[in-house]
Amino acid sequence: MSMAKTVGRVIGAVVVVAIVGWASTAPYLSNQGLGRLPGIIMGGTATEPLADFGVLNGQVQGPLMMKFTGFPPFVNYLSWVGEGNGVITATRPDGGLWAKRAREDGGDGWLRIGDSTFAMRTNEITDPIERLRMMERWASKAGRTLDEPLYEGSEPLREWEVFFWTPR
Repeated sequence: MSMAKTVGRVIGAVVVVAIVGWASTAPYLSNQGLGRLPGIIMGGTATEPLADFGVLNGQVQGPLMMKFTGFPPFVNYLSWVGEGNGVITATRPDGGLWAKRAREDGGDGWLRIGDSTFAMRTNEITDPIERLRMMERWASKAGRTLDEPLYEGSEPLREWEVFFWTPR
């Protein structure tokens, strides 16, 4: 076998291993470098919807994982609050991809909270009073007030967009 073919096969194998490794380990829990890249594998155990998602607030720490149906199949981490028949999530009003997909593609997807994966649908909360009520719950769990930004350079939480996920 020629040296060029051997080098080509080695490079091809390295590329395949890199892609499989990325897909298997992302998303990373960071906001820098490779941590900004979403993953595509969500995992978890398919679970029937709960009668009250609020019980998860004390049981599961940290962010949930979210993935929409369709393409691209990206998984993202989101901060959340369980409430009655659904889950509250929020995002900066910066035109981000997942909020855009929620509005334009119908909002069908999955939420993985702990080891449980739920088939869910999200709707943006546009009623100002309901949006602020839900954002207060979200901010409280984050240890902030509505007038504080979540991190330096972001908008105050009262300006964030709110989405409510319910079983589908």
